[in-house]
Amino acid sequence: MSYALEICKLYKSFPGARRGDEPKQVLANVSFQVNDGEFVSVIGPSGSGKSTLFHLIGGLEKPTSGDIKMQGRSVVGEQGHIAYMPQQASLMPWLTVAGNIELALTIAGVAKAKARAQAEEWLSLVGLAGAANEYSHVLSGGMQQRVSFLRALLSPQRLMCLDEPFGALDALTRMHMQTWLLSLWEADRRSVLFVTHSIEEALLLSDRIIVLSAAPASIIHELHVPFPRPRSEALWSDAGFVAMKQQLYELLRPKSEVFT
Repeated sequence: MSYALEICKLYKSFPGARRGDEPKQVLANVSFQVNDGEFVSVIGPSGSGKSTLFHLIGGLEKPTSGDIKMQGRSVVGEQGHIAYMPQQASLMPWLTVAGNIELALTIAGVAKAKARAQAEEWLSLVGLAGAANEYSHVLSGGMQQRVSFLRALLSPQRLMCLDEPFGALDALTRMHMQTWLLSLWEADRRSVLFVTHSIEEALLLSDRIIVLSAAPASIIHELHVPFPRPRSEALWSDAGFVAMKQQLYELLRPKSEVFT
């Protein structure tokens, strides 16, 4: 069986900061799969290697050992196989909102005239038609992230890697963006690997949650999220949701944590 993504016994170490220092091991024997059309979240303590994992999947780094497969083929060190959305929107500041979307489409091989028409259509669909001719610096953080997500969504790759895309947003905007993301994903159902620090966000969005240990990161738990779709913030008060949130919190809480 081939998967949208298969991580096979992945290890990653970086050289020590000074000569003679031991290598710093970041990932240790990480293995999991993402099925076609599945939404999988990765959570773990700060510094546990979640962003490093994305760099490996995207081909920006090579693992110390192990394999990364997409649709059954090894893609270690290869770039261009994923649609990537970083923590910051990273829009081209010299292009308008529409220009940023058009660029993503033309890179994907869409003719320029068709790309312009599709950009207008999609911006209208996501409520940004009025901002099409604006530059990114005048947009709110939530609007910038909408444009960034739309750019990733319109890329031809079937696997989307989203690296804490809502982490810098205020709580209310973040909640709106989660609902917005769910509505777009429900309509498209691409494979998604999503990194987040938020337990609530992972439970709201995901089909499965991969829990990483502190560095060197290994998988300490895998949770199948049973709630039916479509979902909304109303789920947060569900007893099952609260129980799973507590379970994940206990897994992530440092064992030495003491309150006085």
